[in-house]
This record gives sequence, structure tokens and C-alpha cells, in this order.
Amino acid sequence: MTALNKYQRLEASGLWRAAPEDQRREVIASIGDATLVISDMQDRPLTHWSIPAIKRANPGKLPAVYHPAGDSTETLELAENETEMVAAIEKIQKAIDRKEAHPGRLRGFAFAASLAAVVAGAIFWFPNALRNHVTSVVPQINRVVIGQDILAQMAPVTGQACHEEIANGALGKLALRLDISEIVVVPGGIRTTASLPGGVVLLSRAILEDHEDPAVAAGYVIAEMQRTKLVDPLAQLLENGGLWASFRLLTTGQLTAETLKDHAEWLVSAKPNEIDPGLLSDSFASLKIPASPYAYAVDISGETTIDLIEADALLSDPQSIMSDGEWVALQEICNS
Repeated sequence: MTALNKYQRLEASGLWRAAPEDQRREVIASIGDATLVISDMQDRPLTHWSIPAIKRANPGKLPAVYHPAGDSTETLELAENETEMVAAIEKIQKAIDRKEAHPGRLRGFAFAASLAAVVAGAIFWFPNALRNHVTSVVPQINRVVIGQDILAQMAPVTGQACHEEIANGALGKLALRLDISEIVVVPGGIRTTASLPGGVVLLSRAILEDHEDPAVAAGYVIAEMQRTKLVDPLAQLLENGGLWASFRLLTTGQLTAETLKDHAEWLVSAKPNEIDPGLLSDSFASLKIPASPYAYAVDISGETTIDLIEADALLSDPQSIMSDGEWVALQEICNS
């Protein structure tokens, strides 16, 4: 986490292309919340890459060329003088110490100070106490690793995450607008939304395609964000995994593939938790987004969501979510 915090304001120039047939374009790469944000020269986000999943195509050579794991067609070339960014990416990845041969394994834990006392007393703790302690000491960067592993486990049911160049920019803009690390659109497998450790919200393509107002999609993400404030996604994972999962994560830095697979299956079938309407309307208001489009999407009659609808009367200065062109592109993200 120290490595991540040190570099969160670092920016570098580079050349990016979404596919081999595309022309390379000048971009700015910046380190966000465990992600590498790639933006155009007008500071409009084009895509987000998860730092744990970034691969270097030419180790030890300059200019450094990177691509997302599993997709070597999308590339980012950093200028030769951007050595600080290259070093930052490598340092953060070393802190994660991610190895494909060990799915679900976490690296870089700095638990030495508390481990001895916790292990000695763990057998006397209630499961909730141990789980709360574990979630309090897992760094954000390691949560991202867990989230990526769960997403991989969900792929056979949800399908691979949807990507398209223009739509990726719109999706990144929506994530920045809602102050969230990352939104991942999946073709199916979930009812509406789901949360992964690391600040990632999964969004079903149906939410984008079945509604004409981007405020509806934003609303579903806002609602999911509110749920994560009530139940930490990592705590939910450990609760599903039982006491042994919490103890194993704390003492070995690992979660078994079976634990991750079971949780992935649970996410696919889980019913979303109810949210207090007052807290939800406050979230919409703080982001200056109207709540009524989402309210009518949830209940076309408005009877059960009347509090959200009435709250719009107090929203005096709603702000745009994205342009019409960006919204249309985002609606087509799974059709490329």
C-alpha cells in the first residue's frame, strides 16, 4: 500500500493503441487506485488497466511496452525518459508479487507486527472478530488481486468482460464521475450489479441496453456502492469461506481456488441487499445525479421507490453524467 500511495500522483506520456490495426495516439498514463488510467491529451479517460494484471512485452528494454494480461493487442509504450513511471509499475507489482501459478495468492503482506499476537489468540476469537481484523489489515492493492481472481472464476458464467475503445472511455468516465475505482461490464450471469474486493463493481450489459438514460446505469452502480459501505466485499468473501478462510488468509497470505470459486458462484446467485432509501438518496444528491430514472427502473409504478423520486425535488443543480454519443457507445460495449 505504501508503494501505491507514493506514486498515486505520478503521470507519464506515452503512445497507446487499442488494436494492432489502429494508429497509435499520444496519451497520459497516471496511477490511480490500483489501476493505470490512460487518458487522452484533453484528460478524457480512454481505459483503465488493473496494475496487478499489466504485463511488460519487452522486459529490460526501452521504450517500455505494456499490455493487459491476456490481451497483447492493446499496448501502451512509455517514452524513454519516463523511467520513474516504469520503476513505479515494477515496484507496485513486486509489492503484489503476483504469480499465475498460484491463483488467489496474496503477496506483500506486512503483518509481522500483529501476526504473533493474533495467531496466539485466534482460537479464542469469535469468527466475526477474526474476520474484522483480517479485513482491517489487508491493503487495497491486495484486495484488487483477490477481485481479479474472483472475476476470472466468474467468467465461465458471466462471459468475458466487454471492451470497445470508445465505450471503454465512456465507462472510465462513468467510474470517475461516480468516484469508484473500476466498473466492469459483463454479458450476463448477474442480475444487475455485484461487488468485488478492490473497489470493482460488475454491471450487467442488460442495465445498459434496456434503458435510455445513463442515470439508470449510474443509479445501479451508486446502489451497489452503498451496499459495499454496509458489507465489505472482502468481509463477505471471508464470511462465505468460513473461519478457516480468514485464518488462512492471515497466516499464509493465500485463499484457495475453491474458496474463490465458491464465492464466485455465490455472487452469481445472490440477491442484492436492501438499502435504506434515505442513505441512497443522499448518495445521489452528493453526486448531483437525479434518482428518479433509477427509481422507476427498479419499480415502474414508483410505489416502492417514492422516497427517491421525491428527493429529486431538492436536487437543484444536477450535473451531466456523459454525452449522448458516449452513452450510445457504452450501450454497445458488448456488441463489438
